[in-house]
Amino acid sequence: MANGSRQAAWEFFGTELKRRREEAGFTQVELGARVFVSGGYIGQFEQAIRKPQLDVAQRIDDTLQTDGIFERLCRKLINDRRYADYFAEVVELERLATKVCEFAPTLVPGLLQTAAYAQSVTVAANPFVTDEYVAEKVTARLERASILRDATRPEYWVVLHENTLRMPVGSRAAMAEQLEHIALLMRERHAVVAVLPYSEGAHPSMGGMLALMDFDDAPPIAYTETSFSGTLVDDPAVVKRAQRAYDLLRVAALSPEASLALVESAAEDFRRCASTT
Repeated sequence: MANGSRQAAWEFFGTELKRRREEAGFTQVELGARVFVSGGYIGQFEQAIRKPQLDVAQRIDDTLQTDGIFERLCRKLINDRRYADYFAEVVELERLATKVCEFAPTLVPGLLQTAAYAQSVTVAANPFVTDEYVAEKVTARLERASILRDATRPEYWVVLHENTLRMPVGSRAAMAEQLEHIALLMRERHAVVAVLPYSEGAHPSMGGMLALMDFDDAPPIAYTETSFSGTLVDDPAVVKRAQRAYDLLRVAALSPEASLALVESAAEDFRRCASTT
């Protein structure tokens, strides 16, 4: 396991830099000369020993013609305060992933949230913040969710505990809208969603939210989160255990068809309650 979630993301930065450099046919010394650092510095970037300044990341992108990927990673890891420190790097890794698998035990995952749901979650966790703060957090969350409609979107698999369908977040109308949004994404095949019903009782990963990310040319990563912290994990043995836990969750969950029916039924229940109040 890397020393902290941010360190794991810098290690991903280094792995990706090495891959892109070798594909372009540069040695560390040759790339260093083009971006005005030593070849030893490039080696330290690749090993996540040293972290590049933003202008160096920009020159690396220009030299390797990588369409701004290293600048974006650098900005996210260093400067983006719209996300908690432990989560900022996860956002950029989601954009690079070819497959994302999540388990949500209590709340709808951020990639599936509507604006109203995201606002209610933000206010519940931060009751004394300004409207501007809330708006910034909601906008950031909706920007994250846009990857599900991109042409290069990752495969997105989600196991939702039935808690996420039954616990009202915000108004009944907002909850109905949230569940209808999930159902739409399911029908449009932007996400494969399975519901883990109450009837299954105990289950793996009862400690909190779990996400797994796969990449084309980098090892898979696991991410776990509790109320106040999150951890990126790249240790192969631990990631393998997390993948096994997720497999067990999927086996215990309802089929996508039965899950869609349950999501739509719960949405109808909230919609009906909203119309009578």
